Amino acid sequence: MTTFQLFLLIVAGSVFYLFFKQLFSGSYPKRGVDFEAKLPDEQIGGVNRPDKTFSKPAIKPHRIDELLEMADQAVEKGDMLEARKAVESALILDENNIDALRRNGYLKIEFEDYDEAKESYEKILSLDKNDDVAHDSLANVLHKLGEDEKAIMHHKRAIELDPEYAPHYYNYANTLYDLGRKEEALENYKKAFELDSSLEEAKKMIEELGGES
Repeated sequence: MTTFQLFLLIVAGSVFYLFFKQLFSGSYPKRGVDFEAKLPDEQIGGVNRPDKTFSKPAIKPHRIDELLEMADQAVEKGDMLEARKAVESALILDENNIDALRRNGYLKIEFEDYDEAKESYEKILSLDKNDDVAHDSLANVLHKLGEDEKAIMHHKRAIELDPEYAPHYYNYANTLYDLGRKEEALENYKKAFELDSSLEEAKKMIEELGGES
């Protein structure tokens, strides 16, 4: 072996020694460990992609809720046509939405579309047979349509479901009064006024029928 070959062997040995020393020392950069975020709050990616942040977006109201709120505001302003459009749009999105169906029934009554109002309240009861307000509202519509036996049945069911709600007695009394059943009507007007003394109309009817208010 020549002196030059010996020199090359020593150099190669030194290189291998340094390489393996570095390899097993654990001091080389490790992926994902030595990197440090330089952005505020460590929101990496905020410079190149402003939309990529860790903040939660504000929760937007459901579209149906927005439409029903629009309908309520329109009713307050007396714009029943605009209210009806908003409610009908809500029902397109969800035909089984009870709040939309209830408003639809009310608006159909305002437009004297009693058959369609009846359908709305019947739909509510198909979804929740124990909805006392729907029973009461359906009873009022049935009375308008001349279906008085069914109307009385739904009035009674509404009272059965919530015997402490004054308007149920008041509405039932109105139906009885129209049918000429004045004594029964008086009893229900009294019950309504007993539960809610702010029902001035009930008080007037009690006085008209000769009862004590």
